Amino acid sequence: MEKTGNQAQADTATRYAYFPGCSLHGTAVEYASSALAVAESLGVELVEIPNWTCCGSTPAHLTDELLAATLPVKNILEAQKIADEIALCCAACYSRFRIANKHIREKEDIRAQVNEVLEAEYDGSMKIRHFLDILMNDIGLEQIKAKVQKSLNGLKVACYYGCLLTRPPKIVAFDDPEDPTCIDELMETVGASTIPWPFKTDCCGASFSLTKTEIVLRLSYDILAQARKRGAEALVCACPLCHANLDMRQEDIEKEYETTFGIPVFYFTQLLGLALGVDEAALGLKKTMVSPMELLREKGLV
Repeated sequence: MEKTGNQAQADTATRYAYFPGCSLHGTAVEYASSALAVAESLGVELVEIPNWTCCGSTPAHLTDELLAATLPVKNILEAQKIADEIALCCAACYSRFRIANKHIREKEDIRAQVNEVLEAEYDGSMKIRHFLDILMNDIGLEQIKAKVQKSLNGLKVACYYGCLLTRPPKIVAFDDPEDPTCIDELMETVGASTIPWPFKTDCCGASFSLTKTEIVLRLSYDILAQARKRGAEALVCACPLCHANLDMRQEDIEKEYETTFGIPVFYFTQLLGLALGVDEAALGLKKTMVSPMELLREKGLV
């Protein structure tokens, strides 16, 4: 049966070209699987870009401006064959795509060089969206609340945005750069309690994890200590780098600072998926270094 104009428009509105990035096919597979499962439960189609390549995050922009713009644009050209907008989950990938788009629009020399390298004509018009932005502004909290099957009532979380997701504001600009609230609003919509705290956008050390580990340990310690001080039972984040530092490095942090945290770190998609009744296998709840299972059992969530 041929689709009507309204039906075709509705299909287009819920389809996004999905760029997973390297982390979501490696260390953050649970972020990818939970995001895809959440999208499906909300009627959103995320179509993975075929033959995608690394966006250059994080070293490319420090070494070569042309390379830093070319790598994201190469993927954008493939994405244009699928949909009018690209959805990303990794904060670092999201930042690099948005910055590349801005440079293509505003720097004629970079645009000309990129188009020459890729043998294409791209003008920076593709819409680059973080999955959080799509959930908040395309799906909306009311529709999400209507689909909740299991309230997270009683789970006290600290929502951690990190330094890339909402900054710089002239490039990303879908939430307040200093006091973002989108993850808090999502968590509250599905029944969790969120804590006010001053470290929600502080840097965890990001990609210094291997080169300057002592910096990561200190910065991540401050974040975990503040979350514990405020009474958080878990952290919720949206960045694979942040997750790795706060979860994978937590045992090292405890040894370095002679303390014990044992604070589970979730991707927001994992808790959202739990509330929406997504199959637990897709949420990857057992993949973290600090197990959340005892906490979730205490709350009657698993």
